[in-house]
Amino acid sequence: MSMTTTTSGARDRVLIFDTTLRDGEQCPGATMTLDEKLAVAELLDTMGVDIIEAGFPIASNGDFEAVAEIARRSKRAVIAGLARAIPADIARAGEAVRHAQRGRIHTFVSTSPIHLAHQMRKSEDEVVEIILKTVAQARDLVEDVEWSAMDATRTGIDYLCRCVEAAIRAGATTINLPDTVGYATPSEYRAMFASVRERVPNADKAVFSVHCHNDLGLAVANTLAGLEGGARQVECTINGIGERAGNAALEEVVMAIRTRGDVMPFETGIESTLLTRASKLVSHATNFPVQFNKAIVGRNAFAHESGIHQDGMLKNAETYEIMTPASVGLAKTSLVMGKHSGRAAFRSKLGELGLQLTDNQFQDVFERFKALADRKKHVYDEDIEALVDENLATAHDRIRLVSLSVIAGTHGPQRATLKIMVDGRTITEEADGNGPVDAVFNAIHALVPHEAVLELYQVHAVTEGTDAQAEVSVRLKDGERSVTARGADPDTLVASAKAYLSALNKLSAAARRLHAQAI
Repeated sequence: MSMTTTTSGARDRVLIFDTTLRDGEQCPGATMTLDEKLAVAELLDTMGVDIIEAGFPIASNGDFEAVAEIARRSKRAVIAGLARAIPADIARAGEAVRHAQRGRIHTFVSTSPIHLAHQMRKSEDEVVEIILKTVAQARDLVEDVEWSAMDATRTGIDYLCRCVEAAIRAGATTINLPDTVGYATPSEYRAMFASVRERVPNADKAVFSVHCHNDLGLAVANTLAGLEGGARQVECTINGIGERAGNAALEEVVMAIRTRGDVMPFETGIESTLLTRASKLVSHATNFPVQFNKAIVGRNAFAHESGIHQDGMLKNAETYEIMTPASVGLAKTSLVMGKHSGRAAFRSKLGELGLQLTDNQFQDVFERFKALADRKKHVYDEDIEALVDENLATAHDRIRLVSLSVIAGTHGPQRATLKIMVDGRTITEEADGNGPVDAVFNAIHALVPHEAVLELYQVHAVTEGTDAQAEVSVRLKDGERSVTARGADPDTLVASAKAYLSALNKLSAAARRLHAQAI
């Protein structure tokens, strides 16, 4: 990739538009609670994200409430609400962001021939009229309006230019040309932006934005190509989560710009040392694990096992590392915490890890820490992060684990005795199973009857050692709803029960929200 700049050393500011809470949450099973969304939004604001797309207000009362509360709490970031090109959508989005210090309505409409024929069922002229009316409506509500041409990369360039010109004339201040289906290649995407900006007479009155999906694994490459074509806003998500194969990953875009400043004369306002923390928070909030070889924030991103690589690293880290672990907030594991550590030391450790808790949350996590320290010789930073994330995820659960005992061995059947608390009432059940995990899940099913199907059961160790906490991921599907949840404990079976119960809590909460909306 090559690029020149007219002024030596000059760097263009690239705005970071994070859509983890909207597009990211549309990833099947990635639904977050309000508290989880607020925690993610607070960290995004702290790390310097310019625009936070907080949700799709018309989609549900829960989405509206989340966008409105994030708007009230935001300190620096612009808070955006998504809206289709429908008057009711736009009005709802405007209401959701009205308390933000800086609010944005992000409205979109399809422009490609295939979408117009099969989804919109409108003519090109009709869609232009829709753009003019709905963008003008949004501009009457807020000064900051973004318009997106859904499926822009499969739209004819002449018609795309016509739509962009209409949107800017109606009051759009940001124009997003997304690769909605992850179809484009970098050269095509760059050329599209260059052509539109050259041909649209009022293009200088708007900031152009990229939004790339990763269906062909080209989301980040296309994003950077869009910047070459003149875009100055990047739409992305933490860990690249999102529909289908996901979106361009924020951490990859930010570090690519920072690391390759020699060929990309851009800069962002992101505090990169918070990237690892953001990755972990979103991973736990959505219950989507980060693949080990994920760029920037994966467990193996800075690991070197090859003898040749290790030899080079010992002599000079720059032989095989193009950025430092510290630059993305990855610190070496600490062993300073143990069963003799007090409240002051524990609170200090939380501060070092960038974790902020209320007094009630701190007390609960501290008690869990002391219980864990009695069972483990060393409590690692990752253990503490797992305790905090579990606390945030289960704070409002109706169903809670009280105790579990399992009889297992080479001669079956295995048997689990499970005690849980449901809405303050304690109930117990015993069940057999084809293995200890099956026995535990059968006991849960007997206590909490449900029709959900187990789609995923996954175990990994939080840290090294035989006394490491096990972190279990469970995904349940009930009809069209799919949720993923995690549980952590030194006992793998206890972690399994916690994860399964947490998933049931999420399904229950989703059912209650749907029921409330129906009423």
